[in-house]
Amino acid sequence: MSHLSRCRGHWALRHLCRLIAGAAFATASLMIPLESGAAALSCGNPSATPPCGTDAGSSSKPVSRNNDGPPRATPYHSMVHSNIAAVADADTSQLLYEKNSNKVTPIASITKLMTAIVTLEAKLPMAEVIEVSNEDVDDLKGAHSLLSVGSRLTREDMLHIALMASENRAAACLSRNYPGGRPAFLEAMNRKARELGMDSTHFVSPSGLSAGNVSTALDLVKLVKAACEYPLIRSFSTDTQYEVYVGKAGKRRLQYGNTNRLVGRPDWNIELQKTGYISESGRCLVMEAQVDGRNLIMVFLDSYGKLTCFADARRVRRQLAVQQGR
Repeated sequence: MSHLSRCRGHWALRHLCRLIAGAAFATASLMIPLESGAAALSCGNPSATPPCGTDAGSSSKPVSRNNDGPPRATPYHSMVHSNIAAVADADTSQLLYEKNSNKVTPIASITKLMTAIVTLEAKLPMAEVIEVSNEDVDDLKGAHSLLSVGSRLTREDMLHIALMASENRAAACLSRNYPGGRPAFLEAMNRKARELGMDSTHFVSPSGLSAGNVSTALDLVKLVKAACEYPLIRSFSTDTQYEVYVGKAGKRRLQYGNTNRLVGRPDWNIELQKTGYISESGRCLVMEAQVDGRNLIMVFLDSYGKLTCFADARRVRRQLAVQQGR
């Protein structure tokens, strides 16, 4: 048997096993009951052109982690398939759903919300032009970037594409052009996390490409709430498409799309969002959205499928509508 034939046979077998495992998981999920209840959370106050691979590559299989146990009783009765999740009312801080919500896990590019907060709190000139250098190139994951070394953009444009399209070199460039450089920037990120009461959160990278950037679903509820206080973060993270111009004459156009397929859809009103992925974190999504008259913060982490987080958001929204008799 040729090497190619053996590879095809092995691939087919792995694919069949995945399908069987997925079907078993889905069947088991439907059998897990959730009971009514509520908990208080103490914390402070769609389709677009797909981006050109600005999160870490999607070909690697996420590392699966054991759940800490069944979800706590909630009034939602919805079955969330992400391994870690939290849904909270943004106005009252009432926790509506949680699943392994205190489990510490890598958070990938969700990190960029804190990168944006630290950048904006420094009150640096947003019109200042900053340049991508070799220090901003990822040598950990080999993540693709449209920004070549030497690309020059305003700080505002760098922040825009970092939030909307998860452009990693833009996030790295922002951190390097901070008073005191990247070490001071990372220190500021961790200091801000402590200020927000994010006691289980730690940052070692401004982009999130390192698995050393960790948090919990409950901590990220606090981060989303804090980030929503910044109009630029809300605006940039929910833009559907954006173009920047680089090159010696500033004529080379780079077009970016939002990494969240729910953004821009007429049936969603999303105030803020961020996606993330590295193999260690699985697929991640956080967002604040208006759902049936309520401002909800949704956090879905460690999802296996590319669409699982988005499907979980839909399931939560659908269950809320059912509860309200719609």
